[in-house]
Amino acid sequence: MTDDQFSRSGEWAGSPRSFLIERHTADAMSAAHWHDHVEINLLLDGAMTYLFNGRQERVEAGRLVLFWAAIPHQTILVTPEAPLICVYLPLVDFLALSIDKKARQAIMQGAFVVEPRRRETTPATVSAWVEEWDRGDPVRRQLIADEAKLRVRRLILDHADDRGSSAAAAATPVSPAIRHSEVLTDLINRHFSEPLNLVDLGRRANVHPTTANRAFRDVLGISVMEYLTRYRLARAMQRLAETEDSILEIALDCGFGSSSRFYDIFKQRTGTTPRQFRLSLGKP
Repeated sequence: MTDDQFSRSGEWAGSPRSFLIERHTADAMSAAHWHDHVEINLLLDGAMTYLFNGRQERVEAGRLVLFWAAIPHQTILVTPEAPLICVYLPLVDFLALSIDKKARQAIMQGAFVVEPRRRETTPATVSAWVEEWDRGDPVRRQLIADEAKLRVRRLILDHADDRGSSAAAAATPVSPAIRHSEVLTDLINRHFSEPLNLVDLGRRANVHPTTANRAFRDVLGISVMEYLTRYRLARAMQRLAETEDSILEIALDCGFGSSSRFYDIFKQRTGTTPRQFRLSLGKP
């Protein structure tokens, strides 16, 4: 993903309802990004490491990976001159796919899906999508989007069939700051529904709050509490999309404390209200 596609706050600057595919040279991100798409990556050469959902996820060339990008994510290690293709699938399109319900829920709760085995045809196919997208008319672009959705279905099915695969090998922690960030994001992911502040999180992580915040900013480019807010929003979006739970119930379960605070933060960050977001997905 390229920096000009994001605002200074790390949020997607384009339309959340737009499909997009693009190619660029991957590099380490200065800050974590988030946007309301399901993202599919294909690294054509080299390797890179994401910090995602409290874990380091190593991405190898030639394997498709998929994750819900509403969860803040950041590349922290990239080999030089690594060409990367990114496909951005709107959430509404992902939710409409005919895939296993448990697999969909796992992705929206922070699963990082890695293609179990390299397919010789994948790099050529995905590279062709980029070339045709760049010069294609609306009809051809729609065809590419349809092909990408089918490929996502196959990726999820292959991943389910080979659940024991260790394709995404655990990376060795690079620095104390990254280790602190991993512990803190894991705590947030497990306790986001509870009342939390920086002191609480620092105590649970066994690190001074100032050190915790400095480490988080060094690694992700945002504060601990900003990550908490974004993660709560991601989980609230999941509930709005997948359930008929009341907005008040979602607000309380996701740690916002009240429906009014939830509405204010949701509108500020997404430009729409929780109700409008739900309606845009075809939910009553």
